[in-house]
Amino acid sequence: MEVVVRRLPFGLAKVVAPSFLGFALINGCTFGIDLLLLAFFRGGLGLPVPIAFTIAYVLAFGLSFVLNRALNFRSHAPVGPQAGLYAVAILINYLAFILGVGSALTEIGLQYLLSRVVAGACEAAFMYSVMRWVIFRDTREH
Repeated sequence: MEVVVRRLPFGLAKVVAPSFLGFALINGCTFGIDLLLLAFFRGGLGLPVPIAFTIAYVLAFGLSFVLNRALNFRSHAPVGPQAGLYAVAILINYLAFILGVGSALTEIGLQYLLSRVVAGACEAAFMYSVMRWVIFRDTREH
């Protein structure tokens, strides 16, 4: 990520952290997985929206934690405390953005997948901040 960030145009290399780019790539992929799971649980199995959101969310964020810890932040700190902090962060994120924003937008008539995309934009800023400055604070910028 350092090499890619160094080559960013318009002086962006001074503002974009390599961990942000790594986060964007990893979480872009896990968000895609989240949407596929959501479509399967809601559209395929017919589960209610809050249940479909919840199952897809937990599975995708578990994968995000593992990938970000190993590949992006390269943390070697004990996993237990980090997993605990991550659990608190995703609970806050889940209540505020997934159930709050996502379900509210669905209730007012926005299609459930589009609701999830809007909620995803909100949660991305929150989760990157928490992962970089709270959960994986033991790592140096790569």
